[in-house]
Amino acid sequence: MKVFLTGASSGLGSALARRYAAEGAVLGLYARRVESLQQLAGTLASATCAVYPGDVRDASALRAAAYDFMARYGTPDVVVANAGVSVGTLTAHEDDNDAFRAVLETNVLGMVHTFQPFLSAFVAGKRGKLVGVASVAGFRGLPGAGAYSASKAAAIAYLESLRVELRGSGVEVITLCPGYIATPMTEKIRIPCPFFFPLTRRHG
Repeated sequence: MKVFLTGASSGLGSALARRYAAEGAVLGLYARRVESLQQLAGTLASATCAVYPGDVRDASALRAAAYDFMARYGTPDVVVANAGVSVGTLTAHEDDNDAFRAVLETNVLGMVHTFQPFLSAFVAGKRGKLVGVASVAGFRGLPGAGAYSASKAAAIAYLESLRVELRGSGVEVITLCPGYIATPMTEKIRIPCPFFFPLTRRHG
């Protein structure tokens, strides 16, 4: 199995990298934090692992990483768009505009940038899995986290659209909507946990 994974340096991304490595996968790991990424790769000594430092907002950097991975190892079986950020945002605060923009660009456009370089090869091969990590926060807005909630709602809708576009192609589009997970990102959240409510809609 060959897996390309963004946001791999910590949290859910790091856990996924370790799980895939334990299954003997060839890994392409992409993340902003170079030192953390290299440390992770060092702990996966038994796995074949290519490390790519970069920001998912940078489409050209992601494209270069994707093409390098495919040139070295072939088309991946799974591409996981996991990179995401969350910061507190309030609409009343003009100073938060830049934070809104950064969250939306990372969590939505970053997902597009992750999938784009692989899509032609996936469709040509009539196989592959595109996995987008959204959140239950995409179903209901959270106080003080308007940017994050909006970005995850947009990610869910984007993945639904992509799934329909690729119907019959052999390419699977999978939406993951985790609840609260203790990670370096969530430990900064200072609002009550909002994830204990019934979901009436299901997205596969």
